[in-house]
Amino acid sequence: MMIDLPPFLIFYIAALFVLGTNGRLRFAILLLAPLFGLINLLFLEGETVHTLSLFGEVLTITRLDRLSFLFGFLFHIAAFLGLIFSLHVKDRVQQVAGLLYVGSALGAVFAGDLLTLLVFWEILAFTSVFLILARGTARSYGASVRYLVFQVFSGVLLFSGTALYFYERGSFSFNEIGLVDLSSWLLLFAFGIKSAFPFFHNWLTDAYPEATPTGTVLLSSFTTKVGICLLARSYPGTELLIYIGVFMAMFPIFYAVIENDLRRVLSYSLINQLGFMICGIGIGTEMGINGAVAHAFNDVIFKGLLFMSMGAVLFRSGKMDGSALGGLYKSMPWTTGFCLVGAASISAFPLFSGFVSKSMVMVAVMEEHYFTVWLALLFASAGVFHHAGIKIPFFAFFAHDSGIRCKEAPRNMLLAMGLSSAICIFNGIYPYLLYSYLPYVVSYEPYTFAHVLTQLQLLFFSALAFCFLNLFSLYPPELPGVNLDFEWTYRKVIPLIAWRVLLLCRLIRRFFLEYSAFVFDEFVSALYRYHGPRGIVVHSWPTGVMVFGTILLLGSCLFVYFLNTVIN
Repeated sequence: MMIDLPPFLIFYIAALFVLGTNGRLRFAILLLAPLFGLINLLFLEGETVHTLSLFGEVLTITRLDRLSFLFGFLFHIAAFLGLIFSLHVKDRVQQVAGLLYVGSALGAVFAGDLLTLLVFWEILAFTSVFLILARGTARSYGASVRYLVFQVFSGVLLFSGTALYFYERGSFSFNEIGLVDLSSWLLLFAFGIKSAFPFFHNWLTDAYPEATPTGTVLLSSFTTKVGICLLARSYPGTELLIYIGVFMAMFPIFYAVIENDLRRVLSYSLINQLGFMICGIGIGTEMGINGAVAHAFNDVIFKGLLFMSMGAVLFRSGKMDGSALGGLYKSMPWTTGFCLVGAASISAFPLFSGFVSKSMVMVAVMEEHYFTVWLALLFASAGVFHHAGIKIPFFAFFAHDSGIRCKEAPRNMLLAMGLSSAICIFNGIYPYLLYSYLPYVVSYEPYTFAHVLTQLQLLFFSALAFCFLNLFSLYPPELPGVNLDFEWTYRKVIPLIAWRVLLLCRLIRRFFLEYSAFVFDEFVSALYRYHGPRGIVVHSWPTGVMVFGTILLLGSCLFVYFLNTVIN
């Protein structure tokens, strides 16, 4: 039987069923939603599948092409893995919010016009907040409020850009936009906030570590990848994105190395990986776009795997600081092994998924002769190995023995991590299946002698540097503390400036009121002095003085009239 439903609709319907069911039936719905959605996606055909007429405008609810299909395929896999990982959770709010969140992400990547995108954009922001709030702590509440402020701001930019875009071009439909007018800049920054552009990235590093162990896994898979998909569709070849991407790939390394909270380390690492994708989009060639999209696919899996392993550690030990962990390989050997697979994948070890996608971006950069950019990305690759490939598993599972003895992760968590690990290894060993679904035909061979040797040398010397620094106590120690990022400006500087401005306004208001009262009193005194009972104006004037004044006034008028006549 032919299935032909908008991809988002299946998850929305599943959310309604979850609201009214309990027990095993509810868990069955959670797992069947992404499976049924994937089957539905495979049956969709054509370029434009579903449309809706609204106020004389034809809106494209589902636009199917190679780019949206690949992200739709990825989102169904990520949803399935994330929902398996969260099967032990009985919180109905998280489950409903998770399904609506996944459905909104699908609606956004399949949207064929800006108005449809705007609707899913707002639902995506609203539903994701509940995955942060569900942790139920004061920190998660504060983080969720700040997260929502950024998401609402991006929605305002998208709304403004959409309205201006329609005014300038007379249509809501969009493909490649490019930086040509004000609307295109507004849309770029709207997509950029979702993609964690520099100076707008703190919603990610602030909120993701405060979400629930299962909520972080879903959050890491969808919001930023929606931004990447839309940038790839709308701004390929925009040179500005190359430099934004390079900066994003580099600056998180320094924060990740000194950060103590391991989920925050992974959040900075996520920004680092987004930098590679945005750089590939900025290059804009077929190799660059393919590399960005392939790396987005692999990143969702291996970054999700790393967040899963840290979520399992948090779930069992209740701790997430590197200074409080260590020695957990004795209690959680399976989780340790899966974490090492994720670490090898993100570090781009040969035979793991990161190796076959990150290198495409590097090759695209070299082909366009951005040698300085290539060197910067090479440095960023070494930094990734330091903070995600070594630091995460080393301080969580090895390093010193913290004395924590706990159970292994629940079976559903192990199953989700095991499936994610299998995908990481499969894509690393046989990347050609992934290559066949990329937006452009791929003519690239990752396993050349020069590439493998170069990458192994990079990894070897990075590991050697870590060992040297750690042996001589030069590596930044894992210490509890607060690291200042750009969020310091809106947590400290902006409130301080706002307070000073408010104080100045109060002083100005006080001065104005006091000065106004003084002027009013002087005015009343003058009126009383001249118009009071003894004032000059109200006295009786002698008749002769009145006649003289009248003659003087009449003479003045006659003199003015005479001058006017002479001049004319």
